[in-house]
Amino acid sequence: MKLSKRWLLDYTALSFEDRAFAEDMSISGSKVETVEHEGAELENIVVGQVVSIVPHPDSDHMFVCMVNTGGAEAIQIVTGAQNVKQGDFVPVALSPSKIAGGKTIKAGKLRGVLSNGMLCSLDELGLTQNDFPYQTEDGIFILGEDCGKTIGQDIRESLNFNETIIDFEITSNRPDCLSVIGLAREVAATYETELNLAEPPLPLGADAPQAKLSVEIQNPDLCYRYAGAVVCDVKIAPSPRWLRERLRASGVRPINNIVDITNFVMLEYGQPMHAFDLRYVDEGKIIVRNAREGESITTLDGTKRPLEPSMLVIADANKPVAVAGVMGGEYSGIMDDTTTIVFESACFNGLRTRLTAQKLGMRTEASGRYEKELDPASCLPCLYRALELVAQLGAGTLDGGIIDEFPTPKPSRTIHFDAAWINRFIGFSCPEKTQRAILEKLGCKVEGDTVTPPSFRGDLNEPCDLAEEVARIYGYGKIESTPLTGTADGQLTAEQKLRRKVGEILRGQGLTEAMTYSFHSKKNYDKLLLPADHWLRNGVTITNPLGEETSFMRTCPVPSLLEVLGRNYAARNKAAWIYELSKVFRPKETIGTGRDAQLPDEQIKITLGLYGAGADYNLLQGVCETLLEGCGINDYEKKPATESTFLHPGRAAEWFVDGEEIVMIGEVMPQVAENFGIGERCWAAVIQLKLLLEKGNPNPKYKHLPKYPAVTRDLAIVCGKATPAAALSKAIREGAGKLLESLELFDVYEGAQVGAGKKSVAYSLVLRSKETTLTDEQADAAVKRAVKALGAIGAEIRS
Repeated sequence: MKLSKRWLLDYTALSFEDRAFAEDMSISGSKVETVEHEGAELENIVVGQVVSIVPHPDSDHMFVCMVNTGGAEAIQIVTGAQNVKQGDFVPVALSPSKIAGGKTIKAGKLRGVLSNGMLCSLDELGLTQNDFPYQTEDGIFILGEDCGKTIGQDIRESLNFNETIIDFEITSNRPDCLSVIGLAREVAATYETELNLAEPPLPLGADAPQAKLSVEIQNPDLCYRYAGAVVCDVKIAPSPRWLRERLRASGVRPINNIVDITNFVMLEYGQPMHAFDLRYVDEGKIIVRNAREGESITTLDGTKRPLEPSMLVIADANKPVAVAGVMGGEYSGIMDDTTTIVFESACFNGLRTRLTAQKLGMRTEASGRYEKELDPASCLPCLYRALELVAQLGAGTLDGGIIDEFPTPKPSRTIHFDAAWINRFIGFSCPEKTQRAILEKLGCKVEGDTVTPPSFRGDLNEPCDLAEEVARIYGYGKIESTPLTGTADGQLTAEQKLRRKVGEILRGQGLTEAMTYSFHSKKNYDKLLLPADHWLRNGVTITNPLGEETSFMRTCPVPSLLEVLGRNYAARNKAAWIYELSKVFRPKETIGTGRDAQLPDEQIKITLGLYGAGADYNLLQGVCETLLEGCGINDYEKKPATESTFLHPGRAAEWFVDGEEIVMIGEVMPQVAENFGIGERCWAAVIQLKLLLEKGNPNPKYKHLPKYPAVTRDLAIVCGKATPAAALSKAIREGAGKLLESLELFDVYEGAQVGAGKKSVAYSLVLRSKETTLTDEQADAAVKRAVKALGAIGAEIRS
């Protein structure tokens, strides 16, 4: 919201330095973005008067002027403009000077004749014809009667083109500050000055019957209030200079007196207004209703837009004439031959206005204000103010009375006021008298222990809201530092603790954490060589992605892992050992659409990836085993992986706990690695964090040191070459039972001595009893049970 300093001073008398003002207002809750000065880039441009003008001796389209700029002698300036004549007052850029755009003007010769400066046009001053309608677009700016004509005066002072403009950032909960009056109220409260706010007078004849216009609100849930008036004998003309200056400083282009009045009132009060040409309102009826199926409207910008029944429109007896709260229709605007108009001051539902503007793709100044939920109580004062300006500018006459349809006025709100509670809540000592004065300055009514907020402060609903108002106006800098009191009961969840532990274990083994986006391209699943009907391809597609590469919520973390390895390989890193706690999104069965559709399941996977010196399957397996052991999981079963398309067949495995897969590990298929730009062998693993949490015990319990000695036995086993070592280990553990303390594979041999298709596997068994010293007979019995269990899977003791 751009605020003109002169306009602000109309409402509160205040003298301030710009930088200090910006800091004070920001601290009190109205953040100042920038402070700008009109015409700041103009330098050494003054008012001059043309003393004489003669044709250029060597040009048929240029003239040599002698111009009085307040110096001892007139200066000579060459110009090509055709609209300059003797006696004209003009802007003169002396040598050296700067014009709009930062261009420097210096003395020089034009066709052999010395020119000691330049006569300026509107464009060269940073102005347009909208600012001075009587001036032609081409040619030198001839100063009119509404400009200062003191010779030698700085041109910015002559044109009042020296306004200070303060740009505020207004939060969405403070639509009242999207107005000059709202910001003036904040300034008056911050600096403890008087707010000079005069209520617009009731227009003469406002109570008279209205014969030319009728208003009907068919949907009061979307249109809270609609006030209107008819103005006849309208005289369309440029607005006076003071009004054009106010609009220009606020970033609004002046157009004509009627349109400028609606814009002026919108800026002053924050309430959008619209003016209709009564000729195009069929039967003089204004009907606020929902659009009908198949209806469309051509808006003021000349675009035909289809309407939906959910959209609110302003219609006449036959057709829509405006999209409520967004933009008027093609024939609702004010034209040069308009003689009778309808002023509209209405309040519409903010959410519906926003959705309508989004669907039509036309967010406007009006919709941006309405979507923040404006105050219906401001509709009538705004209409009165517009009619006051019409009379002041001689732009027309009120024809009949004012219509005000207000089906459901909102009841006033009350909030309990307790000064002591506010002091405890904020942590300061602000006197109750000061608190009451602050709230009253902000427009609240304070009676006893009850505060009634003004209708335009929809953000004040609870005592904590009052506390915030008191604190920001009283001054945050006055709040003394105090030590924190109370106790903090917050703690990490079990999952958060586990995630930290996982990171510590993996980093301790030399891996580096990576962080990737949760969305990627569907093409990554082609790189993984997944079949077209693979279930991992069924995921959540983003409706408004940044691009195709970020259009799909990942269902598998492996592509993100391989992309990181590929980038490291491309950067010529000799080795990369990485891990990530990756979130994946698994869609549920779709139920409903829009807001009723079910959100996908979000699961966290631990992904590991290795390549380079020292990296191989055994290293990655050791990392995973250490991780599971650190999380309290020691009993798991390993099986060859059979279904993975991106892991090498015969070099991949799946680990299970209680029948559920907890780890998938293996070497990445060479073709997959190549697809991701990895030019050497690499290995990957995916670990289920959920099962680590459910099956593990990250907090190991203390165990007493054993009292009794251990007995060791070695077993050399001959089995089929394809028999997994995991199956042998499982058989030994099940056969030996509770006496088996640990089991270690220490040798594998293949050769002629064990026969073709066979291998010899050697294990070391450590046996121990918690209750007594084991005898040889007890140890041998345990080994015999293990040998029997091995025989059941086709393995035998090597002779």
